[in-house]
Amino acid sequence: MKLNRNLADDGGLADLIAGTDIFYSLFCGAAIFLMQCGFAMLCAGSVRQKNVKNIMLKNLLDACGGAIGFFSVGYALAYGDDGKFVGVTREKYFLNADTGYIAFFFQFTFAATAATIVAGTVAERCKMVAYLCYSIFLTAFVYPVVVHAIWSSDGFLSAFNPDPVRGVGMIDFAGSGVVHMTG
Repeated sequence: MKLNRNLADDGGLADLIAGTDIFYSLFCGAAIFLMQCGFAMLCAGSVRQKNVKNIMLKNLLDACGGAIGFFSVGYALAYGDDGKFVGVTREKYFLNADTGYIAFFFQFTFAATAATIVAGTVAERCKMVAYLCYSIFLTAFVYPVVVHAIWSSDGFLSAFNPDPVRGVGMIDFAGSGVVHMTG
């Protein structure tokens, strides 16, 4: 019986790499999602005491509404193929034929973060229903359009598109431009 297993045997190295990629994406997605707590604390500290519960609920609704919007339509528009403005392939709507759930989770955390950036600016100024509609609209349409335009090689603003708008494309460093510009 061989005790030292060679990782190159039986696809062990490929399994290790795949597992490490999934763990790393899940860990980083969770870290990004925990930014929601930081935004909630920031908002709670910037409103009057009587409105703290309201702003906490708005931050929770950001995550919930953002998940609905990004799951149903946003992910397909952002990461679908064959479109300069948005992705036009159908397999990613409601994650229909897509099995990359960890990729969805990781990208959802960025969409939810982009939606939460606005929470502090509308604190004590916006009704709950209007804010929920904003959160869903931003994660279902606005954010995905910007993501596809810049991050997709088919996007009209991408530097990797053979024919970008006015011959000049945009290269985003670590996603910060898309998330902060949209938020």
